[in-house]
Amino acid sequence: MTAEKKRPAGLVAIDREMARQHEDALASFESNRVAAAEVAASIRKNGRLVLLGMGASHAVARAVEPLYRAHGIDAIALPLSEQLGQPLPLEGRTVLVTSQSGESAEVLRWFAETGNRAETFGLTLEKGSFLGRRVPCLVGAGGTELAFAATRSLTVTFALHLAILAALGDDPAAALAALKAPQMVEIDAALAALRTVATIVTSGRKLQGVAEALALGFTELSRLPCFSLEGGQLRHGPMEMLGPSIGVVLFRGNDPTAELVTAMAVSVIETGAPLIVFDASGKPPVAGAVTLAFKPATGLGAIFAMLPVAQRLMIAFADSRVENAGTPVRTTKITRSE
Repeated sequence: MTAEKKRPAGLVAIDREMARQHEDALASFESNRVAAAEVAASIRKNGRLVLLGMGASHAVARAVEPLYRAHGIDAIALPLSEQLGQPLPLEGRTVLVTSQSGESAEVLRWFAETGNRAETFGLTLEKGSFLGRRVPCLVGAGGTELAFAATRSLTVTFALHLAILAALGDDPAAALAALKAPQMVEIDAALAALRTVATIVTSGRKLQGVAEALALGFTELSRLPCFSLEGGQLRHGPMEMLGPSIGVVLFRGNDPTAELVTAMAVSVIETGAPLIVFDASGKPPVAGAVTLAFKPATGLGAIFAMLPVAQRLMIAFADSRVENAGTPVRTTKITRSE
């Protein structure tokens, strides 16, 4: 008899975080209504928003960027490291600095160099952190995420943005419903399709930020060079790399960009690359793709439905590739150096 593989300690830690992420996200939405209204008032007054963060925090910002733009807000998400080196003028802009730990090196340096700014707010999981003490913050429930790859922290941070967007006038009902009743979608066929690939490319259009978050998780956990390209950017040249050894993961929501994602899916199939589609479009599946189907949804409703399934896929993929998935060998949970 073959001994069953023991689950790595790093993945056990991630399991614990994921088990409570929906509960913590719902609590975060409810407990931050007042703070969210303050941020929304600043955004409404200025009409311009800059979202600053690193790693998974930046991926969240990329995912919500189009949701703020839908309100007529001039919203842009930038890595905090880029803002430090090639700063965008911030006068007259609301600034949201996101750091799950509130202690990353770039956060500390940015505040040291810019000083105190009006219209600057934070999103964090740790009220007592440097960021939590420095500016008014929306604080996620459940405290610091202890596991290496971002899972619960992503879901909770999205819930904090949901509170702000609700204060701006969005109806949060669909997103809250997705948190209260997660859809169970099997990943076995998707995992099998990726069994022999050398790398994974994720892509989307309106859901590109979620694609970027997943690519980061794939890379951190599997230690393979997985990366993300926005759908148009993937089309403009990089498709030369596609073939049987390159896995592709696309995100398709119930929005006007769905047809472009469909066209990309057809093109990917023609290259022979294994294709996974996270699909909340309500449209027919693309022949030849492994489709992970969700109820038709867009925005944060689609994100909250897809995210836990995407997390399960990246964890299972990593567990199939490395012995101690979830235990970092070159980085730390809180990045304290630049």
